[in-house]
Amino acid sequence: MFEPAALRRVLPFFVYLAFILVADLAERCGLGKEELRWLYPVKIAAVVAVLAWYWRDYEELRDWRLGWGTAVLAVAAGLLVLVLWINLDASWMQVGSSAGFDPRNGGRIDWLLVALRIAGAALVVPVMEELFWRSFLMRWIADGDFMRQDPARVGVKAVAISVVLFGIEHNLWFAGIVAGAAYSLLYMRSRNLWAPIVAHGVTNGVLGGWVVLTGQWTYW
Repeated sequence: MFEPAALRRVLPFFVYLAFILVADLAERCGLGKEELRWLYPVKIAAVVAVLAWYWRDYEELRDWRLGWGTAVLAVAAGLLVLVLWINLDASWMQVGSSAGFDPRNGGRIDWLLVALRIAGAALVVPVMEELFWRSFLMRWIADGDFMRQDPARVGVKAVAISVVLFGIEHNLWFAGIVAGAAYSLLYMRSRNLWAPIVAHGVTNGVLGGWVVLTGQWTYW
């Protein structure tokens, strides 16, 4: 069983994963993508509800002041990860294929769905994932009493394991490893979880804009 501090950081991520399984089961039962178009906003709303319920207990999110230098570095890292993400797509850098998310309805883009998708990816997913992958898992691998673990001193083993697992969570596993390494180094350097959250948010937000402009829906 997870201790309370761990559960608060794991549960939002598990809720997110649960909806992925729900979508997969629904498709296997014959529901098409049209019927499942609004499942993503529901998933994000569920994650937001869990985050909101535990918000006061996230000690690592209380200090949101990054300083200009760290903030600029986080934005720059987020943009660099984006550029690498859309270019590190050789066949050997992928596992399976991604159907992505196509917001078009009858050939026309559903802008409400686009707005919800980008907002979820840029504002909610980074908080949920950084709490799990960096604040919890990376520190927990280094020390079971992870709340007392200094992120700057987690060690190579904790970084490597958490980064590889973060990478293989994604279809573009190699790009995922690169992204995970960048976000981990930001957390270790700044000792502030908002640094990787900002970088992650920039990556996901700008990626959403690029996807809409280019129609590369598989990147969603």
